[in-house]
Amino acid sequence: MSNFSVYSGISGVLTYCAKLQMKVVGLYNKVSASQNVEMQKCMKYSLDILDWQAVAPGLRSKQQWNQWASHESAPGFAQALEKSPLIPMMSERRMSPPSRAAVEAGLTLLETHQVDAAIFTSQHGELEKTFKILQTLSQEGEVSPTDFSTSVHNTAAGWLTIISKNALPITSLAAGTDSFQQGMLEAQAMLLTGMQRVLLIDFDGLVPALYSPPSAAPFYPCAVALLLAKGDSLSCQQQLGEPSHEALPQSLQFLRHWLREQNDFSVSAGAHQWNWRRRP
Repeated sequence: MSNFSVYSGISGVLTYCAKLQMKVVGLYNKVSASQNVEMQKCMKYSLDILDWQAVAPGLRSKQQWNQWASHESAPGFAQALEKSPLIPMMSERRMSPPSRAAVEAGLTLLETHQVDAAIFTSQHGELEKTFKILQTLSQEGEVSPTDFSTSVHNTAAGWLTIISKNALPITSLAAGTDSFQQGMLEAQAMLLTGMQRVLLIDFDGLVPALYSPPSAAPFYPCAVALLLAKGDSLSCQQQLGEPSHEALPQSLQFLRHWLREQNDFSVSAGAHQWNWRRRP
């Protein structure tokens, strides 16, 4: 007789699930500090960047981004996001600013490169649209079908495949402030399974004031797209450290250091620190 069969009814199922949860928590708590150290050692990998594209208000060309990266302190984005030359007008009208930036960055690279798969990473996804829907519901208004259908986390991924007419395998990830670096790990896993070129697109938009202090606003909306391949020109290793208060999102931290051709640099978020090294 199975363990589950001794329970009956809804209360029984809940009791079983609670006991199972306690067992899982108990197993998790048995992971020792030395095992955590060994796991950190495994978080080391290398890859190549074949091409890149980034989109933000007032910044679209690579020359503009190189100028932005050359500043001693990264300037914020003060303008509104311009219309995209690559996205059809009717589609663009349905998109949020962060999705527009992400899709444009992806389309730019797909125009000149063959890609085996794509990864979209975002801390907040379509939070602007979700917040709009919640406001409408709180006022007992009618929710726009367009807003509802494009409020999911993989909206930008869907738009990219539709507009490019390219049925790529796509993964959408959200890992808080560490989303970009987790996307890098996902890309590494894809490359190790035999894929030759993986497109990573990290993007985010303005967070409604209810959720975020105004100081978080200067660097949104933005999108950074990297075309990744197997290689050893860049290596990365995770290191746990003190919580950081870096204003730039991870992808912009990475892009800024990389464009400045720094041989050693770190990308951080909270207590996570990722140390990058460029091969001389």
